[in-house]
Amino acid sequence: MSDVQPGVATTYAGLADLLEADPDAWDAPSLCADWQVRHVVAHVTMPVRLTPELFGAEMAAARGDFGVLSDTVAARDAALPVAVLLDQLRSAELHAWTPPGGGAPGALSHAVIHSLDVTLALGRPSLAPPDALAAVRERVADGDLFGVDPDGVREQDAPDEAVAMLAGRTLPDGRALPRR
Repeated sequence: MSDVQPGVATTYAGLADLLEADPDAWDAPSLCADWQVRHVVAHVTMPVRLTPELFGAEMAAARGDFGVLSDTVAARDAALPVAVLLDQLRSAELHAWTPPGGGAPGALSHAVIHSLDVTLALGRPSLAPPDALAAVRERVADGDLFGVDPDGVREQDAPDEAVAMLAGRTLPDGRALPRR
């Protein structure tokens, strides 16, 4: 997949449409440990709210621990009005964002994996285009990004489930890949 931006935009816009149509989903658990759907959305939309300076201040407050920063921002910003979070999911700024050091492939992985954290937990089909799912699956299976053994993915695993497991998630039915 050479131009990933359309896949990022489609995935986030689809997530916004899904959540706008199902207001009860915001408080449902996600595949991210201890996060409801609203926390996942607050996390993925963080680049819209945090300028580089604000991000630096948040990182300093978290003593350089991105996990602490993510949890803190997700907990705080999950309380933002749903309309604001939906607008941020649909924003061109988010669709064009790339993570430091991850570039466009990292942006696509972020959008696809976190959308799966929501859709799989809700029992909904993937929102990511098939080519985006395939690109992320290849990326996470080829690298040691999440510390899992990719050999545990079976041919019969659905593409969205395989990507989620390769990203270190436990599926609602309890399936997960062993850690290395």
